Amino acid sequence: MKALNKIFQILSVVFGVGTLVLFFVPFANIVTNGTTVSPVAMQLAFGTKLEVGEQVYNLAISSHILFTFLLAVIAVLMSVFAFKSKGLRYGSSAVALITAVYLWVIALKKGFVDVRPLEKVTSITHTSFVLILAIVALVFAVCAIAYLFIDDYIEAKASKDKKTIMQKVVLFFRDNKSEVKKIVWPSLRDVVKNTITVIVMCLIIGALIWAIDFGLGQLLELIIGA
Repeated sequence: MKALNKIFQILSVVFGVGTLVLFFVPFANIVTNGTTVSPVAMQLAFGTKLEVGEQVYNLAISSHILFTFLLAVIAVLMSVFAFKSKGLRYGSSAVALITAVYLWVIALKKGFVDVRPLEKVTSITHTSFVLILAIVALVFAVCAIAYLFIDDYIEAKASKDKKTIMQKVVLFFRDNKSEVKKIVWPSLRDVVKNTITVIVMCLIIGALIWAIDFGLGQLLELIIGA
């Protein structure tokens, strides 16, 4: 079990680094002014100069792609430093999963590539690397989560007093269920009565505020007129 745990920990770092590497391959095919250009994800994320024929354009920053890249960097750093501090395994798993979900949304839906200030853009299509990037990011998240659960199971087994993550989740919902049973629900009559009371009080307070505002407004007009 410990060997499997170490394998998943190493795999999470490997696929995390692979996710970052894939940000440096062609991300989209853009047809502008009759010319096809294929900027890499990093160019779209941070904005860069792009040559289209004899023209040079300063690409705008594609904020969604930049956001996913920063998430991937954070997830990879957490996975690396988790070798020293196991507390980071929770963060790396969560951030890696968010990164994977976001990349799949980008891969399956168009409109995340900011083509400003390119002129006469007639077509924007993703390259095959976008889907590969999403798949690698998903594998990265799966490995990070697998490492988290396996390592947590090993620690819980070594300590009789410690519960695994799944046991904590089950206990949490079980406690909530018992607390819900203790709730005393009001009758329909009480609900109607309390609702009417709230509405009446809101009307009264609203009327008072309007009266004060109207009076102060009239007083201000008198002072200014004088």
